[in-house]
Amino acid sequence: MDYLPMFAKLDGRKVLLVGGGDVALRKARLLLAAGSRLTLIAPELDAGFADVAGRFTHIPEAFRPEHLDGQLLAVAATDSLAVNALVYQSANQRGLFVNVVDDPARSSFIFPSIIDRSPIMVAVSSGGKAPVLVRLLRERLESLLPAHLGGLATLSGRIRERAKRALTTLVARRRFWERAYASNTLGGLIEKGEWEQAEAWLDDELTQSCQTAGEVVLVGAGPGDAGLLTLKGLQQIQQAEVVLYDQLVSPEILNLVRRDATLVSVGKKAGAHSVPQEETNRLLVEYAKAGQRVVRLKGGDPFMFGRGGEELQVLAEAGIPFSVVPGITAAAGATAYAGIPLTHRDFAQSATFITGHCQAEGSQPDWPALAAGNQTLVIYMGLMKSELIQQQLIAHGRAAETPISIIERGTTARQRTLVGRLEQLATLAAKAESPSLIVVGQVVRLHEQLAWFGERAEPAPLGLVKLA
Repeated sequence: MDYLPMFAKLDGRKVLLVGGGDVALRKARLLLAAGSRLTLIAPELDAGFADVAGRFTHIPEAFRPEHLDGQLLAVAATDSLAVNALVYQSANQRGLFVNVVDDPARSSFIFPSIIDRSPIMVAVSSGGKAPVLVRLLRERLESLLPAHLGGLATLSGRIRERAKRALTTLVARRRFWERAYASNTLGGLIEKGEWEQAEAWLDDELTQSCQTAGEVVLVGAGPGDAGLLTLKGLQQIQQAEVVLYDQLVSPEILNLVRRDATLVSVGKKAGAHSVPQEETNRLLVEYAKAGQRVVRLKGGDPFMFGRGGEELQVLAEAGIPFSVVPGITAAAGATAYAGIPLTHRDFAQSATFITGHCQAEGSQPDWPALAAGNQTLVIYMGLMKSELIQQQLIAHGRAAETPISIIERGTTARQRTLVGRLEQLATLAAKAESPSLIVVGQVVRLHEQLAWFGERAEPAPLGLVKLA
């Protein structure tokens, strides 16, 4: 980190600005807006300084080192390299912070690009290395931060003490503010300038917060790539106090969870059930009844072979409020990253998702229906049953030459795609690692042409024939 980001309170503090041109004028306006007692050193001033006349002290002479005496910091904004260098050297000798405009090597502090939503301030800087990139980032942030943000902060300050008295714990207050800030109602009232109604709305929310119990949000984390986490999913994991997560949730997504949240692994992997489902259910109820905001974070989509419905049934029976944030399921994410469309006019008119991991006493899949042509078959958790799947599909009429693919660790940097024929499924599965997704159907032929994610199909093992 080249510079420590910090916000300096300049109200009433002495600041020296050297220069009288357009650049100096921009810095003067900024420093005056911060409330500094500005002294400006320049033989002459541009006409634009008339707009801020009377708000600074002008010394109409060339810079001398003694001008720095008693100042908090200095800014050099002249077109003379010699003068700027003298300001820098003299300020350093006095232990003052100094900025030489457009010269990071001679600056002990820099002016960041600022998004002003006073009292909310956002600053972006590249340390002088990429000013155009910083400008683009600032423009993007400007579009993301609503104009009423400053008003929201001002209103929050007015009722902050009331919130402290009504909500005696830090957790309760934090939950109240997070819910309030996420409300479109409050933002709409402030945008329209309806301050009394906005304050009344906050008071009502404060009263309700005193009676609010815990809650659970079931969130789908997507297939692995953190960029596929939905915006609403991101908001929920950054507001959670407790996160119960599965093993398939990637470390990159876990890094996005708020830093003070309690992380509890309830992960499951084929052949290694680290936490029984009953224990996961018990933890969800226990944390919620303790008044915590709980996120149950699952890989993919929580309602797609993720037992999300079962967990919500437990919460419903316990009277615990819950909500659901869907995620991108592996069948959609992994196949897209592998360049395998689930449907295609020439190859498949439908897609069927099944799990290869069934309950011991559960009913068997409808193999005749699954073996039908003109459809894509996507099998979750099918590696261990790959030989059975291969035998049953062929036995019920699916051609042994049907293209198949196994997508390993889909959408992640370690994604690997194996391709072959249905009669080779068990052999390919023996070389794959969990988590993997099996795709059966003619759409697999498109992988070689459409794969875009930096990897291509690996050669089939044991000299197997590559797809035509």
